[in-house]
Amino acid sequence: EVRLVESGGGLVQAGGSLRLSCAAYGFSFDDYAIGWFRQAPGKEREGVSCTSSADGHTSYATAVKGRFTVSRDNAKNTVYLQMNSLKPEDTAVYSCAASPFYGTTCASSYPVWGQGAEVAVSS
Repeated sequence: EVRLVESGGGLVQAGGSLRLSCAAYGFSFDDYAIGWFRQAPGKEREGVSCTSSADGHTSYATAVKGRFTVSRDNAKNTVYLQMNSLKPEDTAVYSCAASPFYGTTCASSYPVWGQGAEVAVSS
């Protein structure tokens, strides 16, 4: 079974940090493009980052650039989203996603999704 399992959400004060984990089962992240998304209450889902499968390059949304970092532990088949200098507007449900799309650009769709992790940032 191909699936993603997320962990690491929680409540943090503004300026704090959290790290989300996204573990893959049934496939290897090496062969997949990876995306992180978030959906704030009452808002549409938005992309946070995307990592291409061909060269591992990660692009970040302007709102998180310089504060969020994606990394990967191949031995654990796990991807991480390190979130620093968190702001109240970062409050959302964060989801990781994977796509078998092979290329140096972001995937246009992601068929595999994690269950989502809630992140709440208090002011």
